[in-house]
Amino acid sequence: MAHSTAAEQPEEDARLDIDFLLGKKEEEKDEREVFKIGDLSREFGVTLRTLRFYEDRGLLSPQRRGTTRLYSRRDRARLRLILLGKSLGFSLTEAKQIIEIYAQPDGRRKQYEVALERFVEQQKVLQDQKAEIEAAIRDMTISIDFVREQLKKIAD
Repeated sequence: MAHSTAAEQPEEDARLDIDFLLGKKEEEKDEREVFKIGDLSREFGVTLRTLRFYEDRGLLSPQRRGTTRLYSRRDRARLRLILLGKSLGFSLTEAKQIIEIYAQPDGRRKQYEVALERFVEQQKVLQDQKAEIEAAIRDMTISIDFVREQLKKIAD
C-alpha cells in the first residue's frame, strides 16, 4: 500500500484516538445534521486548510450557504474514515476507494470486507517496514560503535 506524501495531504499535529476514528466511543455520537467547518476542525483536530484540501480532492462535499461551508453527517463520517485511513498509513486515493464502496448495493458489508482485506495487507507492509527499520538500527549501532572505536584508536 502506498503511503501519503507531504505534498498529497497537509500534516496534522496530533493523532486522533483509534477508538474515536472507528466510531467506538459514545461521546462521538453527535445528532446534528449539519456541521460548520470550524465544528469539524475542532472535533477532529484538523485545520481548516485540511478540510478544504479534502474538499478539493472530492473526498468531502459540503453545501454552500454564501461563503459558509455546511457539512452533512455523511461528510463527517467520510472525514472520520479519511483520518482513519491516514492513521493506518493509507494514501488518500486508497482511503477514497474504500469510502466509495459504501455507495454500492450492499455497500456497508462490501466496505467492511474490502477494508478488512486492505487492513491485513497494510499490516503486513507495516510489519515488513518495522523489520527493515529494526535491521537498519542494528546496523547503525554497529557502525556507530565501529566509528567510536576508530576515533578512540586515533586519540590514543
